[in-house]
Amino acid sequence: MGAGHDHEVAAANRTRLVIAFVITSTVLVAEVIGALVTGSLALLVDAGHMLTDAGGLLMALLAANAMARPPSIRRTWGWARIEILAAGAQAAVLLAVGIYAFIEGVQRLFAPPEMSYGGLLILGIIGLAANIASVVVLSAGRGHNLNMRAAFLEVVNDALGSVAVIVSALVIATTGWTQADAIAGMAISVLIFPRAVKILREAGSVLLETVPDGLDLVQVRTHIMGVPHVSDVHDLHASLIGTGLPVLTAHVVLEDSCFRDGHSHELLDQLQDCVRQHFPVSVEHSTFQLEPVAHGDHEGETHA
Repeated sequence: MGAGHDHEVAAANRTRLVIAFVITSTVLVAEVIGALVTGSLALLVDAGHMLTDAGGLLMALLAANAMARPPSIRRTWGWARIEILAAGAQAAVLLAVGIYAFIEGVQRLFAPPEMSYGGLLILGIIGLAANIASVVVLSAGRGHNLNMRAAFLEVVNDALGSVAVIVSALVIATTGWTQADAIAGMAISVLIFPRAVKILREAGSVLLETVPDGLDLVQVRTHIMGVPHVSDVHDLHASLIGTGLPVLTAHVVLEDSCFRDGHSHELLDQLQDCVRQHFPVSVEHSTFQLEPVAHGDHEGETHA
């Protein structure tokens, strides 16, 4: 894919985020008003979740705009990694909301307040319809990067939260058991935890420069060592700058004859083709330092 295609994808993702943000913010206002009127914990928690999602979508939108900025002398990769920071921030806030919702739900099981199930049901249906619309809007872009996936998971989680609100309203209407609202609020919080933890783990993995999934450095080393005239590989590192942007660096020791007869540049082409074509993760950005055997005497401590 070329730069033009990437620009089109980025622009489409920003449009998707704007639409989802407007929908989420509108429903948020309705749910806050509804929670105050009905006294529902499920609706209050869902409103809190929607507030988090509105903020998360705004962060995702700002991150998407920042990622579109070109590299500079100080930021040679541009703002590619800001998507990771935005996704991690969204997940951290989601986790805090989930913990609050669960604790408040437990308290309300023993002291359930009076509430109006009619308004609860109407707002639950409105919220579900809006969340489904947001899911449809964001679904096409969810595989492009971690930022978009975090935004998509948030609105999916909101849709499930709206289902919980609707179910609790129906239970209260048919049985009068108001604790159903607290159960629904706790259910929403439980839905939050695994998704928040997953995004936090993925964001942390990138920030810690963990080797990308699907790239086995043992196999990479074996392939490189299989290239003719390569006698050793050290300081082999691989990480992600951002989603879809893996990088790899290595020091490759060549036989001295490669530097005398001038075919070291051919070996460099072979090494870059090796990491670009032979693995599930194609590494387009690779940097190899080609060294003669004697160069090791001048290097400090090597790694990996």
